[in-house]
Amino acid sequence: MFSIDLTSRIPIYEQIYQKIVMLILNGTLAENDQLPSVRSLAKSTGVNPNTVSKAYQELERNGVIYSVPGRGSFVSAQNFDEFRKKVMIDFDATVNEAFERGISPEDLKARIDTLFLSYRKEDRI
Repeated sequence: MFSIDLTSRIPIYEQIYQKIVMLILNGTLAENDQLPSVRSLAKSTGVNPNTVSKAYQELERNGVIYSVPGRGSFVSAQNFDEFRKKVMIDFDATVNEAFERGISPEDLKARIDTLFLSYRKEDRI
């Protein structure tokens, strides 16, 4: 199930974006798999369809998904090495920012462990 953290400081559209990227990276979503419609994902997550649409637009702009008019949105073919490299660059920047703001390595590891466990519980959108 796809879950959204309404208390998070991360905007909802970014949470949707990140979750779909994570599902692609871990193999849950594969090339040419169809994503839920904007309306159905909005309904299942309880968010505004415009928010889901914004996430899908960002995913398409970044080449993660593609749209077929009248059919929906699908996972694009990925150069997974390049894709993972981009994700890790973003991760490294986030970790560096956390260190600069005084977050300890232990706190970061605990947060990663918590996130990993929550993602493992959610197999599919």
